[in-house]
Amino acid sequence: MKLLRLSFLSGLMAVLLSSCGYNNMVEKDEIIAKSWADVETQYQRRADLIPNLVNTVKGYADFEKETLSAVIEARSKATSMNINADEITPENIQKFQAAQSELSGALSRLLVTVERYPDLKANQNFLELQAQLEGTENRISVARQKFNAAVQDYNSYIRSFPRVIYAGWFDFEKKGYFEAEAGTENAPKVEF
Repeated sequence: MKLLRLSFLSGLMAVLLSSCGYNNMVEKDEIIAKSWADVETQYQRRADLIPNLVNTVKGYADFEKETLSAVIEARSKATSMNINADEITPENIQKFQAAQSELSGALSRLLVTVERYPDLKANQNFLELQAQLEGTENRISVARQKFNAAVQDYNSYIRSFPRVIYAGWFDFEKKGYFEAEAGTENAPKVEF
């Protein structure tokens, strides 16, 4: 009788655990890790373009050194901020995004300042770098969208019944999304 009960409990546990979705949770977690790596790769691509852009702009002797310094400093901060795929929390993503936004702002100021230098605007190296930078910004946007889609798929999977129970047992926790920064819902003021 005891052997029969033990066999029944073992069989029941095998059935329960076989349909718990553990392997799917692991697979979805890995997809998030890969998506996050893709996001970081695109941000790194942008960071790698910046020294070339700065050096091209530096060639114009009267260019504002303060603007170039701000870009260099923001790039340094942005590249020093790394998040491991296991540490993808809303707080860490917000810190990462803040560093990247500071760099985006510095780059925007640089590109606005360039408008005052017609010779620089016509420089072929500068034009190519600017095109590469624009393309990279688009790649960043796509990578962030794919990351958010992977997070949404994972979060909805682990929060569905009965997987929510198993996810808790195996420490699969909800992941954070990339979200728009506060204030980006308002259009910028443009004054001439």
